Amino acid sequence: MLRNPILTLKSRLLNRNLENLPLQFPLMSKSHRLQKQVSKASEENPDEIDLVQLPGGPKAFEICAKFCYGITVTLNPYNVVAARCAAEYLEMTEDVDRGNLIFKIEVFLNSSILRSWKDSIIVLQTTTSLLPWSEDLKVVGRCIDSIATKISVKTSVINWSYNRKLTLPDKVVNNEMKFKERIDSVPKDWWIEDICELEIDLYKRIMITVKSEGRIDGILIGEALKTYAMRWLPDSIDALVSEVHNKRNKVLVETIICLLPSDKGIGCSCNFLLKLLKVAVLVGADDSLREDLINTVSLKLNEASVDDLLIQAVSPRTTTYDVGLVQCLINRFGMNEKRIQDFDSGERNTKRTGEVVFGHGSWLNVGKLIDQYLAEIASDPSLSLTSFIDLSKSIPESARPIHDGLYWAIDIYLKEHPSLTKAERKKLCGLMDVKKLPINASMHAAQNDLLPLRVVVQVLFYEQVRAAAEVQALSNSIRDASRFASNTEEDSEKTVPEHSISLTKQTSQMELRDEDSITNGKRIKEGSEKRRSGLQLLPSRSRRIFDKFWDVARGHEHRENRSSETSASSKSPISMIHGETKSSGSSSRNRRHSISS
Repeated sequence: MLRNPILTLKSRLLNRNLENLPLQFPLMSKSHRLQKQVSKASEENPDEIDLVQLPGGPKAFEICAKFCYGITVTLNPYNVVAARCAAEYLEMTEDVDRGNLIFKIEVFLNSSILRSWKDSIIVLQTTTSLLPWSEDLKVVGRCIDSIATKISVKTSVINWSYNRKLTLPDKVVNNEMKFKERIDSVPKDWWIEDICELEIDLYKRIMITVKSEGRIDGILIGEALKTYAMRWLPDSIDALVSEVHNKRNKVLVETIICLLPSDKGIGCSCNFLLKLLKVAVLVGADDSLREDLINTVSLKLNEASVDDLLIQAVSPRTTTYDVGLVQCLINRFGMNEKRIQDFDSGERNTKRTGEVVFGHGSWLNVGKLIDQYLAEIASDPSLSLTSFIDLSKSIPESARPIHDGLYWAIDIYLKEHPSLTKAERKKLCGLMDVKKLPINASMHAAQNDLLPLRVVVQVLFYEQVRAAAEVQALSNSIRDASRFASNTEEDSEKTVPEHSISLTKQTSQMELRDEDSITNGKRIKEGSEKRRSGLQLLPSRSRRIFDKFWDVARGHEHRENRSSETSASSKSPISMIHGETKSSGSSSRNRRHSISS
């Protein structure tokens, strides 16, 4: 066994027996570099030859020396690249000796390593520490081509092993069934986890090659990028922005952004894109790449969740979350929507670009999302009133058919910002339309002392209008039921006695319809009574205002019974209150007249 080729070579040099040295030292017979250095050493009279620049170090040199001495050498994916680079350094070519080490390693690479999926990945990982030798010898390029080619093949021809985590349903399947499934069906994403172990530079080159071949769709590309990001990006913000790893994380994020499929975000979920944007903001990614990512996210904003939009703000912003970034996303979403509408004015609610659906439904989702986002950020003491209002106004009216979410966001903002002036509170509450508040929000608003008095008045007025409308609906329902009953009785009198069975059937139907009318009337009445009982719990200020509305409404109801005109329903709350306060006697007369009728 060869103990130390370097010491042996050094002793031969000291003896200066250069003519017989190749025969005494077999390594020289297969290495052109050693032959040249020994010849040079004889002229300069050094005591030893320096091989410190040999790639792969002592272990790689040992493989070369064993080969020269005829000792069996075991090559594997972990040492073959080091041996190949060392043999190149020692110039162990066919010109020096036929069947030399370089030739044999190349045969092993092409016939075994590059044909194996896992071996190709292992070999590619070992090339990093052997740069630039591994790159110059095209070992890196050949491994990348081999891996990319295998990724692009049809799943039906895959017969090699791969790593893939089992999903939860798979874990309850018995081994026999699972083995059968593995043979019969190979998932399309079989390759994703294996290449996640590669460094970002090598991963980038593989993905570029795969994308250039055009055989893998954008959804799989997006899933692969998501898996890689989850594998390498830290979970905590502190670890993400730490000085030790900030540069690496920045390169990683920028690379993933560059590799995103060019399908307008179809291949990636909005959740993943927003998480990527969050990391890009924290690590200070390149501005142009961040802008590209914002454009991609804006196309799928209607698929986002509130948690996705809670992106931490960085200096110089003083707010907890980056409100300006969300504002930018909404603006670009609106621009995309308008562009699609201008391109195709037909089918208003089914505008498409590729597979991305735009239209009224998308805006409804975004409107609900932004109202939820406003409720989340409203408690931030650093959030200015202007930012809150601007973000709220960025949503069109059609995207906010109900102002429930907006009201609760305003309520939170008023509680967390007690220093607002009267004018500021009025401006803030001007964002919502009290006519679009559901019953629970109306009841809360009527008791909310933080709201301006004018807003409370409007809430109470429109709540009374709703109650009056329900009473009118109840009256109409009862009147229709009575009219139907009268018509049925007249028809029954004209019916021939022989059709008694038919008459009985008609009577039964009439009774059922009467019961339905009464049931509906009870429901409307219960809703009205519920609303009234709730209003009885109002604070004294709101209750006094409501009592005035109720008295006016009672007189108004009597006038409606005597006249078919309904113009009073369009009166504003201000005009009604004005009439009430102007002449209390008139109101008293209305009440007396109502009682006498």
